[in-house]
Amino acid sequence: MSIFKQFDRVVQYFSGAFVRIFGPSDDSYPATGSQSFSGTSSKKPKKHRSFD
Repeated sequence: MSIFKQFDRVVQYFSGAFVRIFGPSDDSYPATGSQSFSGTSSKKPKKHRSFD
């Protein structure tokens, strides 16, 4: 393999990484945020002991 082809492959490798790091996000995650609980609790609340 010639030195020019090897150099071209190295440049393509690093430019691809640069585009992936600094390019626009391609995530397809749903938008999330704070969501309130609307179900029923499965356990009774614990009673706190006082250590007097």
